[in-house]
Amino acid sequence: MSRRTHVTSGPYAPPVAARELTAVSADGTRLHVEVHGPEAAPAVVLAHGWTCSTAFWAAQIRDLAAGHRVIAYDQRGHGRTPASPVCSTRALADDLEAVLTATLAPGERAVLAGHSMGAMAVIAASARPALREHAAAALLCSTGTSRLVPESTVVPMRPGRARTWLTGRLLGSRLPLGPVTPMARRILKYGTMGPASAPHMVEACARIVHACPRGVRHAWSHVLAELDLDHAARELRVPTEVVAGAADRLTPPVHARTLAAALPRCLGLTELPGVGHMTPVEAPGLVTEKIRTLAAAHLPGADRPAEPAVEEST
Repeated sequence: MSRRTHVTSGPYAPPVAARELTAVSADGTRLHVEVHGPEAAPAVVLAHGWTCSTAFWAAQIRDLAAGHRVIAYDQRGHGRTPASPVCSTRALADDLEAVLTATLAPGERAVLAGHSMGAMAVIAASARPALREHAAAALLCSTGTSRLVPESTVVPMRPGRARTWLTGRLLGSRLPLGPVTPMARRILKYGTMGPASAPHMVEACARIVHACPRGVRHAWSHVLAELDLDHAARELRVPTEVVAGAADRLTPPVHARTLAAALPRCLGLTELPGVGHMTPVEAPGLVTEKIRTLAAAHLPGADRPAEPAVEEST
């Protein structure tokens, strides 16, 4: 996918990678991987969510790359990774394993940060050998492990079968999103972002989401609708922080609370008032500092944060 689909200036413009490589997943899918920052620095691995790409992490990459080796990859069908007929939680785990194996030395550990479907990839891979070998700690943002469609509040109706059916039809639509227009921005902000989201945040998210092919969006919507990672969450045995937006309509905070209760080593749950589903974009400073703090605590050679995070979105 061309970088012309992204914003080209400001904190959400994708930085240029120090190097790029291809990781080959178990079924042969070739994953686009970017590496930012010094090669010898402590490692951070970023996994983006449904309909997004490495560009979603632009703010975190820019801030962390000065003192960390930041590894970001495009999920299959997203960004510059080709689409695959195989879309499943097993594929998510396979792909994350492939990236860890391709980018980290034997025994080297990293902090893993995932947003939405990217966090589901971390959970899905919880019992995989590569994750057990390489994960030092994890940050899970705006995610859930099951019942995504019934719990979603994107459709403003009372909970029940009618809302669940309409939500499934909406999120699984094959319709193209079209160009990024003022109406498209308003719709995306309502469905995925908090009321305090600044226009430049909405613009960045809209450009990324609208660049996702509709066939890919549709295929992965079925995986999310049938998601069941409750057991896998109980197998994620690394120290883990959970972040959720209190105004998230796609994965409301009930998911974060359930996840935090299931994790064997949960370090804490942070719920952000006024923030929606796109936490790394809506609250970039806080998410970056969560990653930096985990790295400082769990990776040798990582510096501790100099000062507390300043929240940009409130």
